[in-house]
Amino acid sequence: MTSNSVSDARSIHGIILVLAAIMPAMAIISLVPVMPLLGQEFASTPGSEALVPIALTIPALCVAIFSPFAGWLSDRIGRKMLLFFSLLAYACIGTVPFFLTDLKQIIGARFGLGICEAVIITVATALIGDYFKGPAREKWIAIQIGVVSVSAIVLIAIGGALGEIVGSRGPFLLYLLAVPIAFLTLWKLFEPSIIEKTSQVSEALPWKLLLPLLLVTLVVGVFFYTTIVRLGDILLLVQDVTPGVIGGIGAAFNMGVLVGSMIFIKLKGRSSGPRLLTVGMIFFVLGYAGMGLSSVLSGTVFGMIIASLGAGLLLPTMLAWTMSILTPSVRGRGTGLWSGMFFLGQFLAPLVVLAVEQVSGGLGQALLAYAVAAAVLAIAALLRTRGAAPLEQLH
Repeated sequence: MTSNSVSDARSIHGIILVLAAIMPAMAIISLVPVMPLLGQEFASTPGSEALVPIALTIPALCVAIFSPFAGWLSDRIGRKMLLFFSLLAYACIGTVPFFLTDLKQIIGARFGLGICEAVIITVATALIGDYFKGPAREKWIAIQIGVVSVSAIVLIAIGGALGEIVGSRGPFLLYLLAVPIAFLTLWKLFEPSIIEKTSQVSEALPWKLLLPLLLVTLVVGVFFYTTIVRLGDILLLVQDVTPGVIGGIGAAFNMGVLVGSMIFIKLKGRSSGPRLLTVGMIFFVLGYAGMGLSSVLSGTVFGMIIASLGAGLLLPTMLAWTMSILTPSVRGRGTGLWSGMFFLGQFLAPLVVLAVEQVSGGLGQALLAYAVAAAVLAIAALLRTRGAAPLEQLH
């Protein structure tokens, strides 16, 4: 396969990579509507109360664990064919639970799916960094975050429809969507020439610059997914709500993430990473404080939407900031670490909020504690804004 240069990248390449990035999100989101059905189906299985939720979330843990290895592998052997075969494996392994009747076997298949996800999200994101530079890179990063968030709304609806028509295993058929994306990858994507030149070079990661960004990404992931995983409970603090209302508010939250990503596109040209981090954390402060202090549903929903703006702004900020300090020869490893930390935040979010809730005395108090933590990070970021260059000037 003849390699191409970065100048050959076009919008079609970005679109394919964004479509690939939807697959890891789909692995969890599509099953949410049928979780009660799976719980009923396996109610007689010992330990099902814990095993059924594990079947849902185990892919996220796998992404957290295996993304760094996936990044290292893509730096060594190349990205395009690794992404192609991972998408095919994702489709095959993802649909296996449709035919299984044993819960532990389903969890095993979901574990394998998670490994495929780790490769897909890491390589797709690294290729965005390979193909595009400067403003174009930041634009596609923001588009990726926004589209994945909006796709969650559609995927939940489709997963629910398949659950109604086919039963508890219906959403597993959605994973076959990875097949056409795999062949688009094979047909249209190209291996960046820089990979051939650097695949045998052992270069150290810039840990001094990278580690703080990874830790902040972990925190952002926890903040982001806490609202999602505890959405119903947060609303119940002020009012009884139906599943339909919860779904509608969840859709509004994801739309807020999209708007936040668009805010990033507008601000990145004249704002540094620390400044964008400050703004995003202020959104989290206002959002979590609003949720924790509100006594009416409208106030809680407003707080959620403000928090979603912060998530939509901060996710592309942290990824673009991380990309800006990575050279091509370590981009896969660095992107893998970033993906791993973000998905670790997804996995840890329900555990962290439960621990804070127990210490603080309730969910409302835990939300206020999150607001305080975000305020501390906002102040720390503000102290670093002086002299920092806008993200578009970093490469």
